[in-house]
Amino acid sequence: MAANITGSYRNLFSLIGKTEQDVDLRLEEIWNTFFYGSEEQRIYHEGPDETGYLEDTGNHDARTEGMSYGMMFCVQTDHKKEFDRIWKWAYTNMWHQPGSDDEEEGYFAWSCALNGRHNAEGAAPDGEEFFAMALFFASHRWGDGEGIFEYSRHARAILSACLHKGEAGRKGSPMWNRDNKQILFVAGIDFTDPSYHLPHFYELFAQWTDEADRPFFKEAASVSRRYLAKACHPETGMCAEYAEFDGTPFRRRLPWTTDRHDWFYSDSYRTVANIGLDWEWYGTDLGQCAACANLIRFLDKKAAAGEDKGIYELDGTVLPGSALHPVGLLAATSQGILAMVKDDAPAEDMALAKKWLEKLWNTPLRDGDRRYYDNCLYFFAFLALGGKYRIW
Repeated sequence: MAANITGSYRNLFSLIGKTEQDVDLRLEEIWNTFFYGSEEQRIYHEGPDETGYLEDTGNHDARTEGMSYGMMFCVQTDHKKEFDRIWKWAYTNMWHQPGSDDEEEGYFAWSCALNGRHNAEGAAPDGEEFFAMALFFASHRWGDGEGIFEYSRHARAILSACLHKGEAGRKGSPMWNRDNKQILFVAGIDFTDPSYHLPHFYELFAQWTDEADRPFFKEAASVSRRYLAKACHPETGMCAEYAEFDGTPFRRRLPWTTDRHDWFYSDSYRTVANIGLDWEWYGTDLGQCAACANLIRFLDKKAAAGEDKGIYELDGTVLPGSALHPVGLLAATSQGILAMVKDDAPAEDMALAKKWLEKLWNTPLRDGDRRYYDNCLYFFAFLALGGKYRIW
């Protein structure tokens, strides 16, 4: 039975002999390195006026992705001081304040220099949905404070902007397509990113956001599960970085980049991790869960053949080059084991799950300039697979 009903979360590392104490110690090591390690290890830095930020060490900026992830790490591990510092930095530097009278009012600038200056004014919807979820959890775990620390009020305001910009004189565009209920790659655009689809979050938004918006999010949860079933390849389990509303890979030209986004690459890695956590929390499979086992089977075969460089067409064709985030790929794919380990799972899948759990457990956090994204996905995987990524 799903964790949203039982309140019980599985420690899948127990399949390889790791106890709750082992998991707690490992998570403490991850926390200490990620937040307070050496300059070559840490991601988190404290700023002025009791603020803090997470640095994308590959691009040397602060992003709503990382800031909202950092808040989720903090609330899951009960670190209120750091949570409040990160939220204050984001609120002070990233948020387009009410009354600013611009298209982005109520949203967060997705990239800022480390001094708080905006590198871009637009918003990235994955940041907004993680901000809202982390704030709701903070409200329930620690209680609402005053002003910017009245967490639940700010969570509701973020989601209201995401749904209702463009209505009743509100400038700008929403982050969800209000007709098909799919989250968008950026506000107002006509395609999506499969890794932004978080049905387990939408189930909770349907309980806690403004009452008038609850039916929308309840339906969005089912829409996203069905969408992910279409977006993930039926044999390899891979999805594209960006995709059309029907799940097909996004192959149109974009005005701001010549990069391709129709392949299995960095953003894509998060999709099976999200599917796994959704299964753990809600236990609802509308066809999307098959991607988790399919991806692990595919990548394991490629590793055995020495072809696991990490860049692929969705059908499994190996492409030149190597993955930019190999530890992130391992971690996010391993998190998908949550949807693979079921009572009726075949023996070969259970053996494969144990193999990948062992591999992840024995892999250290990444060092170097590119450590930010990898280690964020690594932190999430250890929380989820250890039974510590919970509904608060």
